Parts: sequence; C-alpha cells; structure tokens
Amino acid sequence: MKERLHELKEEVLEKISKATDLKHLNDVRVAYLGKKGPITEVLRGMGKLSPEERPIIGSLANEIRAKISEKLDAKKAELEELAVQKKLEEESIDITLPGRPVTLGCDHPLTKTIREIEDLFIGLGYEVAEGPEVETDYYNFEALNLPKNHPARDMQDSFYITEELLLRTHTSPVQARTMEKAKGRGPVKVICPGRVYRRDNDDATHSHQFMQIEGLVVDENIRMSDLKGTLNIFAKKIFGEDREIRLRPSFFPFTEPSVEMDISCKMCGGKGCNVCKGTGWIEILGAGMVHPNVLRMSGFDPEKYSGFAFGMGPERIAMLKYGIDDIRHFYTNDVRFLKQFAPVDL
Repeated sequence: MKERLHELKEEVLEKISKATDLKHLNDVRVAYLGKKGPITEVLRGMGKLSPEERPIIGSLANEIRAKISEKLDAKKAELEELAVQKKLEEESIDITLPGRPVTLGCDHPLTKTIREIEDLFIGLGYEVAEGPEVETDYYNFEALNLPKNHPARDMQDSFYITEELLLRTHTSPVQARTMEKAKGRGPVKVICPGRVYRRDNDDATHSHQFMQIEGLVVDENIRMSDLKGTLNIFAKKIFGEDREIRLRPSFFPFTEPSVEMDISCKMCGGKGCNVCKGTGWIEILGAGMVHPNVLRMSGFDPEKYSGFAFGMGPERIAMLKYGIDDIRHFYTNDVRFLKQFAPVDL
C-alpha cells in the first residue's frame, strides 16, 4: 500500500506540473482528492491492515494529501498570475495614441441671465423664493385681487387642470404665499424666479411656457420713489450704466398705481431705430405699488404697511442683451445656437 501511495503521489504531481489552465488543474484535484479518487480508495482498504501498519499508512496518506494540496495551491496561484498577465497584454493601451476630446458644455443664455438678475437682487438684500408650478385658483388669482369672473382674468388665458387647479400664469402666487407666511409682519423682500404657462401661440416673441422673475418689497413707508430707484439700478447693472429709464402709467389688478418701465434703446442711444420702432425706448417690465386689497388678503395692514412689486421676462431681457431675435431659440436646444455663448469652443 505504501508503494501505491508513492506511485499516486508521483503521478498526481506530474499532472499538476503539466496543467495549463485553472479548469485542467481543478479536474486533477477532483480526480485524485475527490471521494471517488484513487487515494480515497487506498485509504478505504486500511481495514485489512494489521493494527501496527494502520497508523503508519494513515500518517503517510495524510502527508501525501498535504503535499498534493500544497502543490495544487501553488500551481493555482501560478496559473492565476499567468491569466492576469495574459489579460493585461491583450488589453494593453497604447499611451502614445491621442486622447478622445471631451466636449465641454456651458451655461444656457437664459440661465446666465437669470443668475445675473438673481445675483444683483441678492446683493441688494433680497431673498429668492419659490413656489409650486401647479397652483390653486386662490393664490393665482383671488389673493392677487382677481376674484372669480373678474374681467382682468381674460388677460391671462390659462391652462386649467380642474376648476380650482391650474398651471400658474405668473410667479405672483409666490409673492402671495410669502406674504401670508410673514403673518402681517414686515419687512418682506424677495424675488421669485420660475416657469409659468399661458395658452398662447408660439412665435418669435411668444411662448406657451416661459420664465418670469418677480420682485416684492413690503415694509413701512415704502414709496414709489423706492421702486423707481430699484428699477434704475437694475437697468444700469444689466444693460449698462448709460441706460436711462422711464415709467409709463399702466394697469395691473394687483398693483395701484401701476407702471410699465422702458429703457433707452442701446442700438440708437434713444434717437430712434428699427429695434425700438423709432421711439428710442424699449419696454422691459411691469411694476407698481402693491394694491391695498392684496396686502389685506395676505394679512398685512395697508394703513401701516406699503410695498412695491415688479415682474419681468428673462427671455425678453436675454434677447435684448444678446441680440437674439426669436424666443424659440431658447427651447429648441440647437447646439449651433448654444455654442455662441460658450466661453470656449465646444
């Protein structure tokens, strides 16, 4: 039995040395050390040995099994290393090849305009407020002095979801919600950027969805002169220090008095051209003093508090600032258009 064990040892060690891959090696392991392997068969015959021979053969068998296992593990590690080396050689990278160019993006011109306006008003002490785009009829209209069946509702053709829910037609509901949260105590000083929706035919100057930025200031002793001064700073910072403004009487249900603000035409310096239609002025935004009814419905005492509000369209401002002639360019994602505003070539 000793001779048979030594023969098996030499036989299996030779096969281990000749193994060329991990599968072949595992087959050798199963064939010789498995339950049906020859070494196991030899050990099963130990019952026929004398009591003196059994411990000797058992010790020899364990020694041979340990030796075979050691060689198997060593060969496995060797084959695994060879497999890794082969894979590295097959997947090697030629570092002398030129790299693939990385396409860099840039801020959308509309995003740049909105951030510039936000930064300006944050510097003036305003906070940025946001609200839901799906709004209730109350906050979108009634809290802004537009009760049901009010004729001024026709100024904004709306997308209704139910009788009481709609896509907001302006960001003014954010102002109403902000004043309501203040619980009748000033000051309130916010700007409200966001997307709004109106049933309009898309053309070069109109879109069914667009951006708005509205501003609101409520405190004691707020006057029309405060509004004019704020708008004058805005015009000069956004369009240039040489810009002049004028305020024209207008009507908005939530402000009284209400005004439209124009800026002097940059192209002609106020002399008149095709851009300003010969007037020397370009309309920019609407504004006014917050209507007492709006203050009252939001919990403020109009005898103690007053305020002003303004609203502008970032698309219109971006169009004037960058010379863009069609509002649809902002939403078509044409890379040729967007590349014009990149700091580096895309």
